[in-house]
Amino acid sequence: MKAFASLLSSASLVLAASRTSPPPGCLHVTKSGSGSYSTVQSAINSLSTTSRTAQCVFIDQGTYTEQVYIPSRSAALTIYGYSADTTSYANNKATITYNLSAASAGNNDASATLRVHAANVKVYNVNVVNSCCERADGKGSQALALSAQASSGYYGCQFYGFQDTVLANEGQQYYSQCLITGATDFIFGQRARAWFEGCDIRVRNGGYYITANGRDSSSNPSYYLFNNCDVAAGAGESVSSGSYYLGRPWRKYARVVFQNTALSPVINSAGWSKWNGDNDVGNIYYAEYANTGSGASGSRVSWATTLRSAVSESTVLGSDYVSGAWYDASYPN
Repeated sequence: MKAFASLLSSASLVLAASRTSPPPGCLHVTKSGSGSYSTVQSAINSLSTTSRTAQCVFIDQGTYTEQVYIPSRSAALTIYGYSADTTSYANNKATITYNLSAASAGNNDASATLRVHAANVKVYNVNVVNSCCERADGKGSQALALSAQASSGYYGCQFYGFQDTVLANEGQQYYSQCLITGATDFIFGQRARAWFEGCDIRVRNGGYYITANGRDSSSNPSYYLFNNCDVAAGAGESVSSGSYYLGRPWRKYARVVFQNTALSPVINSAGWSKWNGDNDVGNIYYAEYANTGSGASGSRVSWATTLRSAVSESTVLGSDYVSGAWYDASYPN
């Protein structure tokens, strides 16, 4: 009897971790046409931007070739992707993909596969891809997977690109248990306070820098913090040891911290790089705390900081972050 009860308990845990059908009240997007919508954008467009009642969209399994734009709205919006295990990105079955460079689109934001301009958006278990401008298709062209222009949270998602994969640009942002893959300046932005928790950061052959924070003054709140993350070469990528830097300063007050993070040999012993040789680094704040792995050792640049204690979420996100509709304190449990 105890064994049967244990089996039931285990089954319940498995079921609780899956999301293979729309939660109550969610719009249903399917490739087959069995749902109410066949594209993600059509579902978004059907939602009121003035209603204050919480909204949600469920994306069924499949690959959706489209750009998705979420305009400003009064209600909190949650987007769920099909997954047999919502606690990780590994079983995501809903993918949004597009192929567009910033040069063709007119600017970085306009190139993004997913453009989040609304505050209080949460996205769970969705893969977001910009397939443009890889090595054989125009290396050096900016092409975003995600443009996050407001306070928002991303949980168990995958973001895949080459240069400028994730634009964390405005508001408070939270990335939990996500996979972010890119090559050059592929986590970047100007004003966002962004916390990356337990994320897998994967680098590709042909790039050199993970972050390019664009904080431009001491009053700019921008702050990127990577906690309990894992940095390594992406699957199938041939990346030389020491070829990557944790970041380079897009602007002269750049602020980035890696803490409690596993750094593989792809990270250069200097840790950080200047921006195209610019020696004006007096206001840069690059720091590390309790990182591990061979990429965490070596003689770091003299203008980087070794911290004596970890940075807290409230320091980065502000004391009010726990009350944000974009923040899920329970994930991934």
